[in-house]
Amino acid sequence: DEYAGGGVPRRKHVTVIGATNRPDAIDAALRRAGRFDREIMLGIPDEAARGRILAVQARRLRMSGNLDLAEIAKKTPGYVGADLSALAKEAAALAVSRIFDALAGGDVSRRNGDAAGIVPGDVAKVNGDAEASATGSLIGGRLADRAPLGADELVGLAITAADFAEALTRVQPSAQREGFTTTPEVTWEDVGSLTEVREELAFSVVEPIAHPKRFHAMGLAASTGVLLYGPPGCGKTLVAKATANEAQANFISIKGPELLNKYVGESERAVRTLFARARAASPCVLFFDELDSLAPRRGGEGNQASERVVNQLLTEMDGLESRSATFVVAATNRPDMIDPAMLRPGRLDKLLYVPLPPPDGRASILKTLTRKTPLAPEVDVDTIAFSSRCSGFSGADLASLVREACVAALKGNMAAFALADAAEKKNAAAGKAGDAPAPPLVTSAHFDAAFARVQPSVSSADQRRYDELRRKLRKERGSIAAPGLDRGGGANVGRGSEGGMTLEPG
Repeated sequence: DEYAGGGVPRRKHVTVIGATNRPDAIDAALRRAGRFDREIMLGIPDEAARGRILAVQARRLRMSGNLDLAEIAKKTPGYVGADLSALAKEAAALAVSRIFDALAGGDVSRRNGDAAGIVPGDVAKVNGDAEASATGSLIGGRLADRAPLGADELVGLAITAADFAEALTRVQPSAQREGFTTTPEVTWEDVGSLTEVREELAFSVVEPIAHPKRFHAMGLAASTGVLLYGPPGCGKTLVAKATANEAQANFISIKGPELLNKYVGESERAVRTLFARARAASPCVLFFDELDSLAPRRGGEGNQASERVVNQLLTEMDGLESRSATFVVAATNRPDMIDPAMLRPGRLDKLLYVPLPPPDGRASILKTLTRKTPLAPEVDVDTIAFSSRCSGFSGADLASLVREACVAALKGNMAAFALADAAEKKNAAAGKAGDAPAPPLVTSAHFDAAFARVQPSVSSADQRRYDELRRKLRKERGSIAAPGLDRGGGANVGRGSEGGMTLEPG
């Protein structure tokens, strides 16, 4: 604020540019007009932006001709520019290490794999920081006294897809270090059931991310939020992770109590920061587990702190600020405890009931759980799933059943394991390499023993309570069952009086 005489500002051609990752910590007087006039937020790059950043990095690196940068960009959600630069340097270091190992072994072509035979004129030359980072630690060791490599030896030196794949396991994205969880590794094959819920979530979350132009052409806005409710252990969290994986979106999981703080204003700030980070990491699925503990009904016995958190959540979900491909998915076992304002259209406008699996659903879940389990030929998972002993089992109960059966198989083979361990020690003393013993098979008797230890976690009284709660929610939202969708394990879809939507797999 410099002025010449008479209050006329003295104009100087000076532009001040500041950078920070904590804008809220800057004095408000500096952020007013006339000082820092414009604020530009540099968010986490999306897939297209990551591809362009990698293309810039590739100009300075010697890449293999069959390297697909678009595929690497797809596998790096949550990576910022510095992370991608570190990834490229790590891949270059791995490539240099590979060529030196090949030279030490005397067979460059065989050890180089796909990179062998690449002519330097076909690719960019390695230079700059990437080369220094890639070779600095190597030359200082066992190869320090080696003569410089000739042109013939450098022919096969190029970064391959395998180098980037290995580098991905070593370079952690900044978003993950700051508390984000990147795209989950859970897929719908791991869920094993809930086809109707999957279809509904596909049009609520996956399709708006994968094909936004289709929704814009129809004048449709993406669903603002989805609430998954139902008995415990039915896979609500697993469904949310599989949805984020299918959409290739970043995933932030929050347990309800994590945001609560005893100091005034800190809980609301945590909510604001959470949504700001989710917007910066878009496309992003923001998952609230145990929402009933974070957004209980107001006006009851709850304290004022929880009511302020609910108010802040309502403000963030009202869409007053651009949500930019940020989708809210919440889960609860007690939807009746959630503040009704959270469930109105425009916030959590879609309620999906996740029920206990029917017999065919139990069979699908058991097949998923036993994919890597050595089963005896007489074990039929369909027979187990349709058995009356499995009635009322949730997905978590079925997982416990399979685990107990495997434990019973291990306990029954302890004597064989002891003999195998003794033989292994004997072979090791004689310098011989023995074969590892085959894992024991899980038989029907082991499953019978497991049934004696595992009981349904949801009682018949609890099932009746959830059925009554589902009917109550449908009545409150004025939903009407869609014809033709409530038979044979389909889905009952209805639209509420205010445009809200509920879906209850029958």
